Parts: sequence; structure tokens; C-alpha cells
Amino acid sequence: MKYLVWLCALLFTPYLHAALHEENIDYRAGGTVLKGYLVWDDAKGDIQPGVLVVHEWWGLNDYARKRARMLAELGYTALAVDMYGGGKHSEHGKDAAAFMKAVTGQAGLARQRFEAARALLVSQPQVDAGKIAAIGYCFGGSTVLNMARQGVDLAAVVSFHGNLVSETPAQSGKVKARILVLNGAADTFITPESISAFKQEMAQAGADYRFVNYPGAIHSFTNPDADRLGKANDLPVAYNAEADSQSWAAMQELFHEVFKP
Repeated sequence: MKYLVWLCALLFTPYLHAALHEENIDYRAGGTVLKGYLVWDDAKGDIQPGVLVVHEWWGLNDYARKRARMLAELGYTALAVDMYGGGKHSEHGKDAAAFMKAVTGQAGLARQRFEAARALLVSQPQVDAGKIAAIGYCFGGSTVLNMARQGVDLAAVVSFHGNLVSETPAQSGKVKARILVLNGAADTFITPESISAFKQEMAQAGADYRFVNYPGAIHSFTNPDADRLGKANDLPVAYNAEADSQSWAAMQELFHEVFKP
């Protein structure tokens, strides 16, 4: 009998402790319906820091949702942001480029949609509105860097293999967020000149930033699907497990610093 009770407890304990809440949630920016993905673990605390997750140029896909879940498991309420509207995503480079251009080609649109996502996240009852950060991958990395440049109220931003060039460089004293850039040293999309210009820009703006290069890593080094997508679209991208692990750890270290009580 005791064995039976122990066995039942063993079998059902994971389900009793499974506290991950996932929600597909609609919100608006202007006249566009955006379809985000909100996730948190209420076993990690009643009030949590919030983190926005901005997708790669492919759009809000399973990879962005996976990263949001990983953040929830760490004790953050995460919102995977829909920057394209309608939840659009694709595995075809031509489509992804068109989606991205439709946002970046309109002045102020990326910020409008990002700010709408931020407002949604801070409105959640379990989110500490004073502790908000953002991470992004590729297109998303560039997006969160630009939000920091524009002085959006964020505690920190983390760019994973994002573009460093911006048409709106940071101005002195305007950057509020701590910035962490995690870059593949062998990424052919990121030139040495752009790295040098970025560092100079951050220094002149007085930004609190850190730039990390991972030897041998190329573009999209965090995404396990990068090899398949690269081959299908003839793109120089590839997964790098070591750089993926190290960059995720670097993000966590930063968050521990900025979100400490």
C-alpha cells in the first residue's frame, strides 16, 4: 500500500507542480491587430520582472515562443512580440524580407508596435512594471537595440546576433537601458567596421554596454533550426551550441544584476 501511494505521488507530482501559463493574446498598434504569446510560471512568484522577446526576421514562430517559455522557467513573465501583425511568419527568405521591410520602411512603426507590446506586458497583474527588459534575435536584436537608442523605458536589452547599424544613432544621455550585444565573431553580416562604429556610438552616448564576440560562431548561432533554414534559403547561418549556451548564460547574468531586489 505504501508503495502504491509513493508511486502515485511520483507519477502525479510533475503535473501538480506544472505552473506554466501560456496565452495567445491579441493587442493593437494603430489599426493593426498583433498576435502575441504570453507565458509565465506562477510558481516562480506572484510578482515577476517582464521580458519582451522580439523574433527573427522569420516572424513570430515556434522558436520565439520557445525562448519565451525558457524565460518563464527562469521566473520572468515573457511576451513574444508580433512585429509584423496578424502573427505572420514564414520559412522563406523572400517572404521574411518583405515582412521586415514593411515594418522598417515606415518611420516610427517599429517603435509603435514595440511600445504596444510593452504596454500589454506591464498591464499584466503579475508583472513588476518597473522591471522590464527586452531580448531579440537577428531582426529582433536590431529592434531592441534601436529601442534602447531611442530611450524606451527598459532596464536592459539583449541582442543575439542582431544588426548593429542604425539610422537613428544613440544620443548622449538618452539611453536608459543596459545593453548586452552577443555576436558571432565569424558572422559575415556584421562587419568589423560596423562593430567599431557601434562601440564608438555607445561610448559617445555614454551608454552602459557590453559587447561579446563568440569565436567561430556565425549568424543565427542560437537557433537549432538555423542549419536547415540556411540550406533551404542559401544563407550563411548555422547553429553553434557552445555560443548558444554561453550567450544565454550572459543574458541571465545581466538580468540578475538589473532585476536584483
